[in-house]
Amino acid sequence: MIKQVRKVVCYAVQQDHLLVFTHNAVPMEITGVQVPAGTVRPGEEPADAAVRELREETGVAGKVRRYLGESVYDLRPLRPETATRYFFQLEVPASSVSARWGAGEPDPDDGGSPVSWTCWWMPLPQAHVLAGGLGARLGDLAEDPAVLPST
Repeated sequence: MIKQVRKVVCYAVQQDHLLVFTHNAVPMEITGVQVPAGTVRPGEEPADAAVRELREETGVAGKVRRYLGESVYDLRPLRPETATRYFFQLEVPASSVSARWGAGEPDPDDGGSPVSWTCWWMPLPQAHVLAGGLGARLGDLAEDPAVLPST
């Protein structure tokens, strides 16, 4: 039986850079480059989950700028699960796009071992490398003149 879950995906953008992270102790070939994302809790609105996940996974507080849409992602063969993903663009306080910092999950929801990663700001044109379909709605950022420079 395929489990169905609800997830959020967070695009925190500043100065034409996207907030991403890479795992510290897991090879890039397994986890790739990711954005903050996670499960919508029972009774929780997806927009609230996006703000919570951004803070929990990166230590950065933010607020929803806009909803970008949703898609269904099939996680098989990794696990028998499909995820309805709700994508959000989030506003965050200005910071240096050259900054890197550590974050992680000391107590993962799945009961696994603590996980750590390094957060950083990736130039938007390079964000096509996001893992596992996380970049599915990046093109929608182009519709926001405050995000991408005019050409």
